[in-house]
Amino acid sequence: MASQVNAPDCMENPTLGFQNRSLTLLRYFAYLASGIVFGFVAIRSEVISWYRIQEMFRFQSFHMYGVIGSAVLVAALSVWLIKKFKLSSLSGETISFETKAPTYIRYIVGGSLFGLGWALTGACPGPILALIGAGLPAFILVFLGAVLGTYFYGLIRNKLPH
Repeated sequence: MASQVNAPDCMENPTLGFQNRSLTLLRYFAYLASGIVFGFVAIRSEVISWYRIQEMFRFQSFHMYGVIGSAVLVAALSVWLIKKFKLSSLSGETISFETKAPTYIRYIVGGSLFGLGWALTGACPGPILALIGAGLPAFILVFLGAVLGTYFYGLIRNKLPH
């Protein structure tokens, strides 16, 4: 018995394929726009400033601790609201939070490596592209280091405890 293959919707209605591509491009544009806004805010608030980061690690200024503390409060409030109102993602998927085993060694080692890289380069991974865009070409090396580190993590991920 031959199976019947249904033509995709875009074959029956050629404009539907164009609409799907337009929505995808629009979604990517939204991501690009939010990244540009993030970069602009990061530059204007000086959270990408090497001097501000050094001040933080030397306990000379509250600026970065205030920014990080505000981010933690916003994240905690967001998680609380998501759980309380059982919110879903924009695509309708249920948002769930899984409890992880309290294996503190991985957090200590990972946080130490992250902090060491942050202190040595003066850049958190988030605004690396904003730093390059702000005209600081030395951060191209930091970006390449981040990509290389991510690649090596992918190679050894299966051997690490998760």
